[in-house]
Formats: sequence, structure tokens, C-alpha cells
Amino acid sequence: MAEVLVAIVGLVLIALIVWWFFGKHQAQAGRAVMEGDHQVATVVVNGGYSPSTVVLKKGVSGSVKFEMRDLTACLSHIVFEQLGLNKDLTEQPTTVEIPTDQAGEFNFACGMDMFHGKVIVK
Repeated sequence: MAEVLVAIVGLVLIALIVWWFFGKHQAQAGRAVMEGDHQVATVVVNGGYSPSTVVLKKGVSGSVKFEMRDLTACLSHIVFEQLGLNKDLTEQPTTVEIPTDQAGEFNFACGMDMFHGKVIVK
């Protein structure tokens, strides 16, 4: 009986590990709020990025404001490789202007490329 129980627990653990690493995990995308004629999305930096995906409206000037709440050295910088930006997040808050003249995606990561996110313009 003990062998059967151990086998069942082992199979359940294997299934959980497979789901955790290979399953599709949908993160809720954050939306920007209008401040006059400018849209601003806020990303909280605390052990990662929340939300990790933000959506901006095409054709309306926009920016992403990063609020750092984590003193981890890795998360103290934000890199937008496509925009050629590497900003220090210890200056609170840090705002990054995003070109919204055409639809597309702009990926960002921490200074060590361990945590990722993206801005979608559509």
C-alpha cells in the first residue's frame, strides 16, 4: 500500500513540475490611464514586474512609469534594448517614453536579463 501511495504522490509532483515549467501562464496585461492627452502605464518593480505586460494605444503619446519597491541590484536597472535605453530605477519614479506612432512590441528586462516584460502598442 505504501508503494502505491508513494507512486501517486510522485506522479502528482511530476505533473505539477511539468505544469509549472512548461504550462502556459497568462499574465494580466496592464492598461495605461490617460493624463490629459498623454497615456501612462505604471509598472511596480517588486521581485519582478507587475504587470509584466502593458498595453498602450497607438497614436497617443505614451510612457511607462516604473515604481521601484525592491532594492535588489538586478532590478535597479531597466533595459529597453530596442530603444537603446538603460535607465537607473533608483531615481523614483522612473519614466520611459514609448514611441506610439506605429503598432509593435518593446521588450524590457532587468540589468542582468533575468526578469522580463513588454510594452505592446496597438
